[in-house]
Amino acid sequence: MTEQQNLKGKKGLIVSIANADSIAYGCAKAMHLSGAKLAVTYRNKKFEPHVRPLAVGLKSDIIMPCDVEIPGQLEAVFHEIKARWGLLDFLVHSIAPNQSLRERVVDCSQASFLRAMDISCHSFIRMAKLAEPLIPNGGCLLTMSYFGAEEVVPHYSIMGPVKAALECTARYLAVELGSRGIRVHPISCGPIRTHAASGIEQLNDLMSQALARAPLRQLASIDDVGTVAVFLVSDAAAAITGCTMCGCWRPHRPLNTTLHMSIIVFWRFNH
Repeated sequence: MTEQQNLKGKKGLIVSIANADSIAYGCAKAMHLSGAKLAVTYRNKKFEPHVRPLAVGLKSDIIMPCDVEIPGQLEAVFHEIKARWGLLDFLVHSIAPNQSLRERVVDCSQASFLRAMDISCHSFIRMAKLAEPLIPNGGCLLTMSYFGAEEVVPHYSIMGPVKAALECTARYLAVELGSRGIRVHPISCGPIRTHAASGIEQLNDLMSQALARAPLRQLASIDDVGTVAVFLVSDAAAAITGCTMCGCWRPHRPLNTTLHMSIIVFWRFNH
């Protein structure tokens, strides 16, 4: 770890850890080991027994419930951070709806669509708004995306369009908050066996296919994502914003898809 990637003295919010297999926990572990002071949230009382021991191990002095569907809970977290710390350097937004992904996109109800968008995408906007006044000296906002935002992934269902919206939202936030020195990034990786991923049908097949297409023939772990997250919130990445950060553990496009994309780009530049 270089001096620029040392997070000593920095304060960050992790929303939200479900258990020891969470991507959010992978980020929190890496950030804690890099010297950051962390506030940790869990969704509700059901998750607290799994999360509190992890948060204690991270030496977190702010451990709170945060269900973005319950009015006031997200605001309460930021109120506590302001009261305890006064400011914030970074946050990690890592939440998704626990709804089934078995239905086709064309069969998705308005209610299911709006709920998925609210939890996965609009909650990031809400966090950015609440964090902005607490980041007077510049900082970083991270959110977790997935390969299904770019390409159709079997059984990923409505979360593909939702993650695409999240990545686009992050780019707009990066521009709007850039003048305050606040950087914004989605991190996109291949499939990881987490609580949220349990809703994906035929997850084992999906992971096998992704492994076969990954350049290094290995998939990401939560620790790999944590390493990327540490870099992005550190001073080493101070000149980078608005980028969807992809790991080499993501599947690469098959040849025919790449050719198709090249044809589209060629057509656009010549018409």
